[in-house]
Amino acid sequence: MNNKLAGPEIERIVQLLARLPGLGHRSARKAVLTLLKRREDLMLPLADALRVAADRLTSCPECGNFDTSAPCAVCADPRRDRSTIIVVEDVADLWALERSGVVRGLYHVLGGHLSPLDGIGPDQLNIPKLVERAHAPETREIILALNVTVEGQSTGHYLTEALAGANIELTRLAQGVPVGGELDYLDEGTLAAAIKSRRRLD
Repeated sequence: MNNKLAGPEIERIVQLLARLPGLGHRSARKAVLTLLKRREDLMLPLADALRVAADRLTSCPECGNFDTSAPCAVCADPRRDRSTIIVVEDVADLWALERSGVVRGLYHVLGGHLSPLDGIGPDQLNIPKLVERAHAPETREIILALNVTVEGQSTGHYLTEALAGANIELTRLAQGVPVGGELDYLDEGTLAAAIKSRRRLD
């Protein structure tokens, strides 16, 4: 028996939060309870912040990142190395690389990967803008930071051909054994990539 625990307004918040990745109905209800208990210092400021962000949200015309300004904060940062562009599939990948603190170049968000079965071809991705940026005089290197999946690999091959005419160095992220990883717990694909990407010891 599924009795309603609150009015439709509160239930709607629960239903919407439950649609977020990693949140089921139980976690959504806990989050909503926290918001209700902290109406003044959390719920109202959050609602206001979401409203403002929704009104101002835009896609960066340069790289495809989500932000409330155009160009985005990353592209507008004068401290960035403009000779390097890191290509990612999604904004989540951009944010993950930014958290690492090791990237000082610019980004390019494709908006997905090639997937013929899902009807996603080159025309559905942000590839023409990447080709344009690759031919810019300041661009010297493009790093393909794509997911190590069949789709990611096929997208990488397509981009390699699409960027063949640009006078740039085209590289990709190293693949293989992660720091702290034990060989016994790694899958066969990771081990194969590690062997293929082996380096000479100096």
